Amino acid sequence: MARKIELLAPARDADCGIEAIRHGADAVYIGGPAFGARAAATNSVKDIARLCDEAHTFDARVYVTLNTILYEDELTEAERLIRTLYTLGVDALIVQDLGILQLDIPPIALHASTQMDNRTPEKARWLEAQGFSQIVLARELSLNQIAAIRQATAVPLEAFVHGALCVSFSGQCYASQCCFGRSANRGNCAQFCRLSFDLIDGDGNTVIHDKHLLSLRDMNRSNDLESMMDAGVSSFKIEGRLKDVSYVKNITAYYRQQLDRILARRPDEYIRSSYGQTALHFVPQVSKSFNRGFTDYYLHGRRGDEYCFDTPKATGEKVGRIRQSGHGSLTVAPDKGVTLAAGDGICYYDAKGELQGFRINRAEGNVIFPHPYVQLPAGTALFRNYDFNFEKQLAKSSADRKLQVRLKLSETQVGYALRITSESGHTACATVEAAKEPARTPQAEYIRTQLSKLGGTPFGAAEICIDLPAQRFLPASVLSDLRRRACEALLLELRKNVGRELRPVARPYDGPAATETDYRANVANSKAAAQYRSMGVAHVDRAYELDPPGGAVIMYCRHCLRYALGACPQSATPKTLRMPLSLRLPDGRVFPLRFDCKNCQMLVYAPQRR
Repeated sequence: MARKIELLAPARDADCGIEAIRHGADAVYIGGPAFGARAAATNSVKDIARLCDEAHTFDARVYVTLNTILYEDELTEAERLIRTLYTLGVDALIVQDLGILQLDIPPIALHASTQMDNRTPEKARWLEAQGFSQIVLARELSLNQIAAIRQATAVPLEAFVHGALCVSFSGQCYASQCCFGRSANRGNCAQFCRLSFDLIDGDGNTVIHDKHLLSLRDMNRSNDLESMMDAGVSSFKIEGRLKDVSYVKNITAYYRQQLDRILARRPDEYIRSSYGQTALHFVPQVSKSFNRGFTDYYLHGRRGDEYCFDTPKATGEKVGRIRQSGHGSLTVAPDKGVTLAAGDGICYYDAKGELQGFRINRAEGNVIFPHPYVQLPAGTALFRNYDFNFEKQLAKSSADRKLQVRLKLSETQVGYALRITSESGHTACATVEAAKEPARTPQAEYIRTQLSKLGGTPFGAAEICIDLPAQRFLPASVLSDLRRRACEALLLELRKNVGRELRPVARPYDGPAATETDYRANVANSKAAAQYRSMGVAHVDRAYELDPPGGAVIMYCRHCLRYALGACPQSATPKTLRMPLSLRLPDGRVFPLRFDCKNCQMLVYAPQRR
């Protein structure tokens, strides 16, 4: 049987989610009123209900993120919210806190958030036994590691394919809580990893000064979608619940095109998980949306291309070089196919290696007039991180999605009936009492024209069948009324007959216990502790947020500075660095580093006192 493939897009709000659906998403994930891992992206239950209606029209799904750890006094509110979300028609919850499994909640499907640090076959089997319906994999996994997890479990696997990267394994980062009192596991990450640091060696020397040593490029796996499918991924996730709607439109549409090409070639193996065809009014280009440069991030092993030490800001696409500076203007040698325009945002690296930028106030061919004006040396590379004309396209209606339907007009004893059937198999019917007036001329073409006027609805006419025993004259008003009521009835049918997956019953588990039983288990309430005990774990330490251990590891990173600097012991001729290494913030706080070469990880420890 062909495996269903899902394109999962982010939604900052309901309007953004609706645009994601229109631009080709099979599912969207969105924050609810509380407990989502992006505190700045919350939404009312009314807006989530509106998004569910739009998504379910196309048999697409809505997942609500409830993926923070929960404190004891929040359990009752979380339980009440889950019941409400289930009533609204939400298809699944993306969760981190295992205490949710101990609450009195309806059988809504639960997806194991990447915040649960899902990177081994053993962890996947453990989660499957507890009744999780989908597992969101750690971003750091290679194709071989994904394939090994696929062999270990029957649960659908979800993997990130695009967007910003955390340098620490998700759910295992305590730097923000440690340094700023803002918990990443509570949706309040302060983006510690985007700060600038000095790298200090064992003799106290500054090896690197004022660089963003933990800042990573953005993920782009658009060239690896088919190999990820073959490794076992079913859901392809775009990161970005804080991104604006133009980002969501562009990136969703781009990945829709890439996936559709694969599905068209391999229909016996993979099929799309929702219905409806999207018509775009622009050409998607991932380089046009916010990015820090791209990496496939360990999908094929270490390549050393994951970091961006110079800046954590978006550089965008390279567009050319400075030819010469004039009085108030710059002459540019543009790259092939590049046209610069007024309103474009341009950036460049100055003599100190710092990213600077300006807006183009006016453009005359290859001569641009920057605001504010700046003189730049010939040869300076220019990057465009805001394409005015492209964003202008996306600010308008940029896509339509239509569900293909078949319409059949027939006679009844007292008039006429119009039956409408969607590509998903749902059917509705409208009838009218009317005189059966003979027509003097053929009416088929006229009737088809009237019935095909489906503008303003999410439907497109794939087929119109006229099953009348004789030529009949039907006024345009009658045909219009039949068409309108049939479409309204089908829309209601689609939205109420949602094939929602329910949470499977937990089963006995006789495998190894949880990987972590210290603070990394992120247990912040009694229900979570009880769930661990039910799975054979006698004791779990309290969460870092409740009881921070002294001298703890606050980041577990696959990104390794020794590797990045050519000092990996596994390399043929490793560069010598005086150990131990540390990171130092401008305020003087020093974070010791340790290197777990067996597991190929870099560990960042809580800061030492000055």
